[in-house]
Amino acid sequence: AHEVTIRDLVRNALRMRPDRLVIGEVRGAEAFDLLAALSTGHDGSLSTVHANGAPDALRRLETLVLMAGVGVPPTAVREQLAGALDVIVHLERDATGRRSAAEVVEVGWDPDGAGCSVRTLVGARGVVARPSHPPRRVGRPVAA
Repeated sequence: AHEVTIRDLVRNALRMRPDRLVIGEVRGAEAFDLLAALSTGHDGSLSTVHANGAPDALRRLETLVLMAGVGVPPTAVREQLAGALDVIVHLERDATGRRSAAEVVEVGWDPDGAGCSVRTLVGARGVVARPSHPPRRVGRPVAA
């Protein structure tokens, strides 16, 4: 029997021209297809990735995309991540097992060209900053 991978499912879902894409967890080559979808107008899409924090999540996504073996240079992957991602919400589990948002960061491009930058919006001390750019309009426009 032919194995059906998450990457196969993501690619087939994209062929159906979805408004949004929701992937439970990215842990392999499907990260490349997710990044391609996020970079081509599938705003409002989301996924999870296991990492120790928001900056680590960006590095892990970059690594997963590069592991897809498509030959995209790391700088191009970082540029696409900066353009495709708006925010990262880092969840932590407390001693009782309850999950809560530990940090919300805004993703942007580092002006020095070193890669993606993150700016904390909500941290341990509450709201730290406001987003630097307005949210993308997701969904169909509302008629006046």
